[in-house]
Amino acid sequence: MELKQQLELMKMCGRVNSNPSLAQNENFRLLVSKCTGVTPVKLDNRPADGKSKWDKLKDNYKKENPGSKLKTAVTGDVKPGSKAAKRRKSFCARSKGWTGERGKAARKRWKC
Repeated sequence: MELKQQLELMKMCGRVNSNPSLAQNENFRLLVSKCTGVTPVKLDNRPADGKSKWDKLKDNYKKENPGSKLKTAVTGDVKPGSKAAKRRKSFCARSKGWTGERGKAARKRWKC
């Protein structure tokens, strides 16, 4: 069997093994018999220390630029007129024309 076929079978077996009702269906009997005992490998790309890629990039940036005040999105409830509210208002005004998927996600995260 080619590697590509093996990977496709493992992907399919993950779906079959997680759905026990397929074992009773005659149309899937052959597939269920091939998938018996096959456990797909679950890849976990999260690092062991629990830091995301963004956290590592941010730490590296802070090392290279000491004294910088790198801030993330204002996501919580803020008092009107506070610094955070002004940052949010400024970001929302700047990003008004962002119509792509990533832009919409960013604007949603900032609660624009």
